[in-house]
Amino acid sequence: MMRKKGILVYLVLSFAVAWLLWELAIRLTALADNSILLQFVALPGAFAPAVAAIVVRKWVTGEGFADAGLKPRLRKGWRHYLLAWLLPLPVVGTIVLLAAALRIDTPDWTLSRYAVALGAGELPTLPGWLWAALPVQLLLSALLTTFLVWGEEFGWRGYLQPRLVPGRPLVSAVLTGIIWSLWHLPLNLRGYNFPGQPFLGMLVFTVTTVLLSIIFGWLQEAAGSVWAPSLAHGATNTIGGSLTLLLYAGVPGWLWVSYVGILSWLPLGALCLWIIWRGLLPDRSPSAIPVADND
Repeated sequence: MMRKKGILVYLVLSFAVAWLLWELAIRLTALADNSILLQFVALPGAFAPAVAAIVVRKWVTGEGFADAGLKPRLRKGWRHYLLAWLLPLPVVGTIVLLAAALRIDTPDWTLSRYAVALGAGELPTLPGWLWAALPVQLLLSALLTTFLVWGEEFGWRGYLQPRLVPGRPLVSAVLTGIIWSLWHLPLNLRGYNFPGQPFLGMLVFTVTTVLLSIIFGWLQEAAGSVWAPSLAHGATNTIGGSLTLLLYAGVPGWLWVSYVGILSWLPLGALCLWIIWRGLLPDRSPSAIPVADND
């Protein structure tokens, strides 16, 4: 009963705090139609899951933070940290190849479409070294973004996912992915991920969040730290999201070529199948999660 009460309070707080902050920010800044600037508006609400998890751990269930994975454990999990950091690069590469092979769209290496989407007009001819330096710059930026998305991962992976359906890690990951997607609803309905296609975009986004929940949950368990999925989340946003936006901004096939779009399902899904096949998802029984009261 205490576990269920903790989950309920966690979900209510996560949704209520984030949705309230987002709604106030959007209404006060009139950014409802600008999906790029919405990313900055979304930042305060991103810490709502962490706030909810802290409140529940400390005052609702009293279980504390022993299993929260707050220590980085780099010596144990450095391989998984490296994968979390670099994974978006092959995923974006796969999206580019599939988009070309299926004749969905071609990447714009001049960034002209991106400039138009920003309202910046035409860009001068870009130097050839830009595409050699840009991935490096994004990789470094992902390290900083990790701290911004930690608030989400401390809640979703650090608290909810292992508790939602104990003993059935795949079901728990799928349900967490669906809940995580619904949590983004106020932003996605305003074009945060798929401008002009909010409802179909939500369905596509939900499949992607389910896949990412499987991957991020595995990374947390393998590294023994919430910082591993936080790095993966930061890299997803900063590297994967930025590269696909730079290459495909404004294209009709954005639903396909976005990093959280349909073509990403192939590489992300392949990794998920490997994780499931190898039995690498964490399998925590209810007794493995301490609570203050077990009645």
